[in-house]
Amino acid sequence: MKRFLKDSKFVIISVLLLAVMMPAVTYAQKPKKDSKAVSPFVEGKQKVRKADYDSIWKFTTFDAKKIYFCNFDYSTIPTLIEEKHPNWGNFTPVMNYLTTVPRSPMRICAVFAINPKITDDAQRNKLIEQGREEALEALKTYQAWAAEKKMKNKLQLSVAQVDYRYWQGTEFFTTEQSSDQLIHVGVLLYFGTKKINMFPSAAEGAKTFPDVKFFPNDATVVESWEPMMDSLAVYLQQNERLEVMLRGYSDNTGTEAYNLGLSRQRAVEVKKKLTARGVSEYRIEIEAKGTADPIGDNTTYEGRIANNRVAIIIQ
Repeated sequence: MKRFLKDSKFVIISVLLLAVMMPAVTYAQKPKKDSKAVSPFVEGKQKVRKADYDSIWKFTTFDAKKIYFCNFDYSTIPTLIEEKHPNWGNFTPVMNYLTTVPRSPMRICAVFAINPKITDDAQRNKLIEQGREEALEALKTYQAWAAEKKMKNKLQLSVAQVDYRYWQGTEFFTTEQSSDQLIHVGVLLYFGTKKINMFPSAAEGAKTFPDVKFFPNDATVVESWEPMMDSLAVYLQQNERLEVMLRGYSDNTGTEAYNLGLSRQRAVEVKKKLTARGVSEYRIEIEAKGTADPIGDNTTYEGRIANNRVAIIIQ
């Protein structure tokens, strides 16, 4: 009897131990989900206000849910890297923070602007490309230096172009403006989850316009849309700090490549209507989405008409 109890006790303990260990074994064998690849460089063209961001000087510690603006000329980074003890100016508090405190990945974004006095589209486009290349070169140098110094934060690099008038706000009219063609606005420091939008829309509360509709397999802007084109052009001319995104779509008839090209051509045709009405080309962006995001049933004629559209997005 004693031996039976002893054996039973051994079996019970073994079963309990196995039950405790099973979840751990199951968890250890559970395959990890593949994480989506994230591009190391994010280029944006958004209007960002100074007031949208907090100065780093107002805080003794960093909040992971905030975005901080540093008035630091990032174009000086390659030169500073060559020095033994670089002087980072008002970027120093951030540097000290990064080298000592382990935290979630941080995005550092170089922000540049084109002088508003430059109205020639070709010159502006050339400066925009120059600004992007210059900023990325500087940030890559900084990233290499950070790795060498074994910083405890992982860095994600970004570049953004802003409208300098919008960034300055009322200061644009009360202070002396930069004479530089390419203006190095500064850097944005972003801590926290990737779900937080780095560049909040500056067009909150802006007027909305209906989608421009097209016949299937056609990119012609029919005459009935001319009054709306007039209204949109006037609105953009009256609100110089706003820009417009023209996002083209199509139904699912035909190949994917054909529909993508058709959706782009539709956006281009709407752009032509606006530039003919005096809207500067640099204030208009186009994007081709093809058959993505249908709003109608592609099995019906009415649904295909709904999907053949160009969305007007004020930004």
